Amino acid sequence: MNPPAQILIVEDSPTNRQILSDSLEKAGYIVLIARNGKEALAQLKETQPELILLDVMMPELDGFETCRLIKANPQLQDIPIVFITALTETEHKVLGLKLGAVDYLSKPLRHQEILVRVNNHVQLYRLQRDLEQQVAKRTEALQIALDDLKRTQAQLLYREKMSALGDIVAGVAHEIRNPANFLNGSIPLLQDSVTAFYKALTLYQNNSPPLPAEIQVELEELDIGSLTEDSVKILTSMQLSSDRLEKILYSLRVFSRADQTQAEPVNLHNNLDATITILSNRLKASDARPEIKMIRDYGEIPSLIGYGEKLNQAFMNILANAIDAIEEKNLGKTYTEIEQDCNQIFIQTINFYNQVVLKIKDNGCGIDADIKARIFEQGFTTKPVGQGTGLGMTIAHQIITQKHGGTIRCHSIRGEGTTFIIALPISSEISPVLS
Repeated sequence: MNPPAQILIVEDSPTNRQILSDSLEKAGYIVLIARNGKEALAQLKETQPELILLDVMMPELDGFETCRLIKANPQLQDIPIVFITALTETEHKVLGLKLGAVDYLSKPLRHQEILVRVNNHVQLYRLQRDLEQQVAKRTEALQIALDDLKRTQAQLLYREKMSALGDIVAGVAHEIRNPANFLNGSIPLLQDSVTAFYKALTLYQNNSPPLPAEIQVELEELDIGSLTEDSVKILTSMQLSSDRLEKILYSLRVFSRADQTQAEPVNLHNNLDATITILSNRLKASDARPEIKMIRDYGEIPSLIGYGEKLNQAFMNILANAIDAIEEKNLGKTYTEIEQDCNQIFIQTINFYNQVVLKIKDNGCGIDADIKARIFEQGFTTKPVGQGTGLGMTIAHQIITQKHGGTIRCHSIRGEGTTFIIALPISSEISPVLS
């Protein structure tokens, strides 16, 4: 049941005020009284009635001007106004309606007419107000649903992108693996063959009869000793490059375990190393800055039960943000200034009460307190349009907390760097893999 409506009577005539007040109070309305336009405006600062009965002819501030001032106030403009007047000219009524009034009560006032008109306008006002509130709530609900849909679509696109990236990386690693294995197996054989060949050639040269002058000149120019040494160095470099390629391929295979559908043992150090290898190109020195040093302090930790490929995504997002923060801090600095500041990312793992605690600390630009409070919020990013989706840290948070039952906390001071502390249970209930 609706509470009784408040009606503001603005009337300079005591007789008319009394007639209106008695009629409305007997009908159950709450009556407010103002003797002129100024008093009415003062009362409207304190309360908002559901209807205003406004006399037209008043001293100092007449009803038309009072109506104009009320309708000019955004907080009051929706309150219906009914003019009380003895004026019968059409132009006066038209003027009142143009100013925003909804009706007229003609003097002399009649009890039944007052009640019918007041009741009708109060009911219309309440219906309109309720409808607007319902529309506002429905609009808010629709906007929330739309925002949720957009976030879900963005997440699905991000996951699809990561899944496709994993498939591509796995495919590339598979295609490169066979020729890489061939090189890795052939180089030692070639090293042995080249060494044996030069050894035999040297023995022949030292123990053969005098060779024709033309051959002797060629052998001296060939300089078998230097050639042997250079060949060994080249083959050694090839072996190192082949080993490097094998390490990269291993990292790609570890990083792109897109086929994993069941939780299984995860060697966290292998996964961290694989992710760092994938990001190694961003860590290298350039003309603008020295390398970003990756300092690893790995403790004795057991394997976790979880999803390695999902954890790789989380580590990738956190480490990539750390590199971004360091590069932002480097802006405007000379190579020497950056070198003195020593760009670095520190990674530490420890076994702590049936949990593996992972600390990732950078000495980048740091995060402001208001931004830090929102870093795991979906869609939030401080990067320019087109450079950040606002999903990276949200996904990392979901993988660590929802997928693995862990926790992730962020500590940061602007200008000093950021530290993420991740705690992952060694054994716990693991959720089914995300699609």
